[in-house]
Amino acid sequence: MRASDGDRDRVAAALREHYAQGRLTTEEFDERLEQLYTSKTYGELARLTSDLPDVDLQSLPEPVSRQPERSGKAKSGKGSGDLKEAWQAWAVVGAINWAIWFFTGLVGGLDFAYPWPLWVMGPWGMVLLVITMFSGSGRRDP
Repeated sequence: MRASDGDRDRVAAALREHYAQGRLTTEEFDERLEQLYTSKTYGELARLTSDLPDVDLQSLPEPVSRQPERSGKAKSGKGSGDLKEAWQAWAVVGAINWAIWFFTGLVGGLDFAYPWPLWVMGPWGMVLLVITMFSGSGRRDP
């Protein structure tokens, strides 16, 4: 019978546990992981752990899901947080560039040169604006 990704993840968790307990060397662990991800059936998976004692897989932490959640709102709010952090980085870098421009103008005898920070902030800001505008497309909160 064919094995699923979840089955392979459970065997990988068992192999990691055996490796952590010193039953497998690094080379054996790497070799078995390579075989694990090319295995297609339960029989191939069983051969990878046949010489090892049983591990209670229920006591191991749940493997990380490979599929992102498809809900309307992210549970952790990570997506909107990333966008907020990007805008904050843009503002900080812009403020630093304007401060440099201002202080070089003061040192130069109030000779403020061409406002070059616009070349830093402008394109970056436009990209962020487009990402912000389209990041919520197709998603409506109830």
